[in-house]
Amino acid sequence: MTSTAPAHGADLDVLLASQLRRGVRGTVLADRTATVVLDAGESGVWTIDLEGGSTRARRGGTNTRDLIIRGTAAALAEVVSGRCSGVRAFLDGSITVRGDLALSLQLDGLFAADAVDDQTPRSHRITAMGVRTTYLEAGPPDAQPVIVLHGLGATNASMLPVFADLSRDHRVLAPDNPGFGASDAPFAPYTSAWFAAWLQAFQVATGSRGAVLIGNSLGGRIAIEQGLQHPKSVKALVLLTPSPAFRSLRHFVHVVRLLPPGLARAPVPPLSHAFVVEAIKAMMSVPDRLPRAWYDAAADEAVRVMRSPAHRTAFFACSRQIYLEEAFGRHGFWARLPGLMPPALFVWGDRDRLVPASFAYHVANALPDTASVVMEDCGHVPQFEHPEEMMTLVRGFLDGVG
Repeated sequence: MTSTAPAHGADLDVLLASQLRRGVRGTVLADRTATVVLDAGESGVWTIDLEGGSTRARRGGTNTRDLIIRGTAAALAEVVSGRCSGVRAFLDGSITVRGDLALSLQLDGLFAADAVDDQTPRSHRITAMGVRTTYLEAGPPDAQPVIVLHGLGATNASMLPVFADLSRDHRVLAPDNPGFGASDAPFAPYTSAWFAAWLQAFQVATGSRGAVLIGNSLGGRIAIEQGLQHPKSVKALVLLTPSPAFRSLRHFVHVVRLLPPGLARAPVPPLSHAFVVEAIKAMMSVPDRLPRAWYDAAADEAVRVMRSPAHRTAFFACSRQIYLEEAFGRHGFWARLPGLMPPALFVWGDRDRLVPASFAYHVANALPDTASVVMEDCGHVPQFEHPEEMMTLVRGFLDGVG
């Protein structure tokens, strides 16, 4: 925290009135109707109403809310004033978030309108290849651009440790990939080639060609495809447990091809919060390394997004394409991979149950001069399980590529 001034309920009254007076017109919140609760425990509870481009704050809570942010009055005042970003407060445990996680990130940009540094994330929305794409941006605007790409079923929040670290000295953009989070979910093929075409349009629209691409899981596969198809748009690649084409277990390909993605639009029982928490924990080597509040926030967001038939369809289409991608032959992934031109760092987890570290052997055969690291006692999400060690690897690699 950057301020030592005491913060009580009265401070939040004044801060909320001041920050919300500017309104949300011209921001990604302009078309939102939502209710946000700030819970400071014994210091009080406040409700923020967003509707039709207008905002208002009032004392007291409500049971019909889209988002609840909890913390001490001092921690909440730091965030509302813009002295500390909500991202950093969340990562250091000063606040917790339940409900609409994307909305909390968008509010962060609203509160940071008067922030004195570039590290506080701002939320933006552009149209890339016809897809309304929501993204976060932070860091010096004239610095080396970095684009962080999340994995299947996740959102840009899954890249927050990387985003927060690199925004100190890089211009970092974190989109919600099409079909996920706050971005639109069009009826589309969701192949790696389609994602690369979208990413190229996103880079053109945001002036970020020549970016370093950092992708986890599906995001890593998108980054690889961008490096193969548009190498001039990519300075370097950092690939965190990227999902390559299956080399084995392909005996169900013919069956999976018969399953149309539109099946996911059928009414289904809502996902259980507890089920999603356990599914996320299964991606970790040691689940207890992460605080329960992070699992709850991620599970809330997954449950919320999956209520949308379009987003369920996108999830199923992506899962289907990951399995169906051609592995071998002239146009197969492993035949094309040696053509990857940008310098790359591959990071694997030795206890990854989704993308086994054994893929490192096959990548080394295809790209013998490419850096590849297997992290010990690590699952599928190294940026959360071993953030300091991983960022040391990432920064060392980026220093090496200039």
